[in-house]
Amino acid sequence: MDNIIFKTSQLKFLNIEYEDISLKGNEVSFIVGSSGTGKSSLLKIFNQTYSQSSGKVFYNGVDIDNSDTISLRKEILLISQNVFLFDDTIKGNFKSFYEFRGEEIISEDEMKEYLSICCIDFSLDDDCTTMSGGERQRIYTAIFLSFKPKILMLDEPTSALDSRNSKAMLQNIISFCKANIITLIVVSHDNELTNEFAENIITIQKAVQ
Repeated sequence: MDNIIFKTSQLKFLNIEYEDISLKGNEVSFIVGSSGTGKSSLLKIFNQTYSQSSGKVFYNGVDIDNSDTISLRKEILLISQNVFLFDDTIKGNFKSFYEFRGEEIISEDEMKEYLSICCIDFSLDDDCTTMSGGERQRIYTAIFLSFKPKILMLDEPTSALDSRNSKAMLQNIISFCKANIITLIVVSHDNELTNEFAENIITIQKAVQ
C-alpha cells in the first residue's frame, strides 16, 4: 500500500503553478525551494485556509473540495510564522484553545511536557504578551502538538532559533510525531536541518510569471 496522504493534480494558486506532488503518511517531509515559489501557500491549500485557483488536492484519496472544512482543520494543523495567542498566560492560552475546540483541557503537568518538547522553560503563569515572536511561536506549537493531529504542518518553525535549539526542538517534535503516528510536513530554508531530518524532500521549483 502506498499510504499516500496528499496528492495534487495540475494545482495552481494565483500565479503559482505546482508540479504534481505526492506525500506519504507517517513520514517527515520537507518542502524546500526559493522564496516566492509558493511553499507556504501550499500548506494553506492543504488545510483549506486558501482555495486553489485550479487543479485538485486529494487527502486520503478524497478531493478536499468535497471535505468538511472544520473537520479537516482539526485533523490537519498548520503552524505558520505569524501565530495568534490570546493576551493571557501560557496556561490561559492552553485553556482558551481547548475551549475553542470543545475539548477537555489537559493537566498542567501535560502542558509542561509539551512546552518541554518545544524547548520552553517558562512558568505556566508567564504572560505571553511580553514574549518574543520566537517564544510565542514555540508556545503555539506546544499547544497544537497537544491536540495530536493526524497531520502537523510547520512553516519555518526554527527561523527565530539558533542552530542548537533548532535541532533540539525539531528532533523532539519528530520523536513525538513518530510515537503518536503523526505525519509531519515542514517548510524550511535551513539546508542543514533538511538534510539531517527529512525522510522525503519536495522541491518547489518556480513561480509562474
